[in-house]
Amino acid sequence: MKTRNRIQIWAFLLALLLCGGWVGAEAAAQTITFKGASQFADDHSYNQTMLKFAEMVQKYYGKPVNFVLHRNRELGLEKDYFAYMSQGLSVDYAVVAPSHMATFSKMATLMDMPFLFRHIDHWSKTLATGQTLDPIAEDTLKKSDVMLIGYAGGGVRNIVGKKPVRNMAELKNFSIRVMGAPIQTRMFQAITAAPTVIAYDEVYNAVQTGVIMAGENESPGWSQMKWHEVAPEISLTQHAITIRPLCFSGKVFRKLPKDLQDAIIKAGKDGAAHGRKWERDADDKILEKMKAEGKIRTHPFTERAKLLELAAPVKADFAKEIGAEKELAAISAVK
Repeated sequence: MKTRNRIQIWAFLLALLLCGGWVGAEAAAQTITFKGASQFADDHSYNQTMLKFAEMVQKYYGKPVNFVLHRNRELGLEKDYFAYMSQGLSVDYAVVAPSHMATFSKMATLMDMPFLFRHIDHWSKTLATGQTLDPIAEDTLKKSDVMLIGYAGGGVRNIVGKKPVRNMAELKNFSIRVMGAPIQTRMFQAITAAPTVIAYDEVYNAVQTGVIMAGENESPGWSQMKWHEVAPEISLTQHAITIRPLCFSGKVFRKLPKDLQDAIIKAGKDGAAHGRKWERDADDKILEKMKAEGKIRTHPFTERAKLLELAAPVKADFAKEIGAEKELAAISAVK
């Protein structure tokens, strides 16, 4: 009897072990899936950045891992994505403008400040390694639990107006629509323009009816909104060159195996570099194509050094307000 009981117990334990081993193997075989989000379709630089990121993670990790990119506002707006990543819910990765990080990190808004960069080469060298932006990434991670794993962007913002603005005399009191962040108004006032805040989708009508003389934007933005139909003079002030961080949820990241974490960090830089090149190429192609078609005219701004001079004290004051004086100095020191 005792022998039979022992046999039954051992049989039960063996079955339990086999069952547990099978369940464990099945769990191990389950493929991890990451959810991304974008307001745009795949012809936008944000999507191109994230698609390349996913491709490179799969390459570096070498094991099955899935990426699902929700496009065209399927998961809401860009400002929502950052909050979702902070909570570790719904969105695991996304490209997000620094202005949408302001609720968590004031320091992050330095990356959206006009005249942060002297020129394209300065922007390119700053973002190539991203080292000067590390303190901003650390502050953002600490306050939001969202990682900045790469820096895309590269759209150059110029004045899109009814009339050309080629020098300081033509810029003085020139009415321009600017974005809502107070630093935008302060900066354009400092360079002697007449900024006004108007909703993005109302700029066309505002220019057409003479409420303002111009807007300011990157080529993909103003061409998509058809501002050039009422404002065909593109004045190349290059007053802002965008930084668009590729973000990843810290809460999700910490749950991952070390080799997948390493792949994500490495792929973040690759995806962002691809996004920078893609956006720079797209920006230039739109300008050249529309010039060739006679839809716009471009005008160099001949006193850009003066713009930088007038912007300098505003930049310094803003950096002090958001606790980013050292970060501004480090970016300015990049040669």
